[in-house]
Amino acid sequence: MPNTAAVPQSPASPRAFAPAAISETRAAPADHSGDPALRVVPWLDPIADPHGVHPCSRYVELYWLPVIGPSTAWLIRRLSYGLEMHPTGLDLDLTETARSLGLGERKGKNSPFRRALQRLCTFELARTHGPHALAVRTTVPPLPLRHLSRLPHSLQASHRRWLSEQRLPEPEQMRRRARRLADGLARSGADRSEIEHQLARWHFHPAVAFRAAGEAVGVIPPQPGSSS
Repeated sequence: MPNTAAVPQSPASPRAFAPAAISETRAAPADHSGDPALRVVPWLDPIADPHGVHPCSRYVELYWLPVIGPSTAWLIRRLSYGLEMHPTGLDLDLTETARSLGLGERKGKNSPFRRALQRLCTFELARTHGPHALAVRTTVPPLPLRHLSRLPHSLQASHRRWLSEQRLPEPEQMRRRARRLADGLARSGADRSEIEHQLARWHFHPAVAFRAAGEAVGVIPPQPGSSS
């Protein structure tokens, strides 16, 4: 997993995260299908946010997407981009947004775009904020246990490794992410120099990039835990 310059950094250990804290703020989705525009504001959650990940992170792609579906995953990414540009909120053109996500122009409660908006609220990634506004999480919490059981066994095992890794010191997390990326580059045919330069472009520390590239091509013996 790349560092914060390429993919937003993974959070600290979510052990202290309490899923019940989210359910207390749950709200039924309102019908915005007929609205020409929707006001979108950030949902700031002081309990959940410190343990969450960026909506554009690999964590969301791997573990949330199989639960909420690709349309909803892309929607929260798009809303995240908008809120980064407009931190106090933005007016979302619903028709234009639906078309830009490949969800067509059809309106109504059963339209693909309407269902994507509904799933944001159903899975507590957004909530209504007045009659014509939606508060959207800018930090996505770790996937609740009730949803983890729906993932394929390979992803459940991967998620357990992810949880274990979050308990490690940050330098060790960085080293392991660099090694996984270096291994992937090596499998694609990149040599040591190319791997090292790519890791540098992803803003890994030069020493971390040097060692990960060497381990990936077998020049440097791997350290314990490098392949985890």
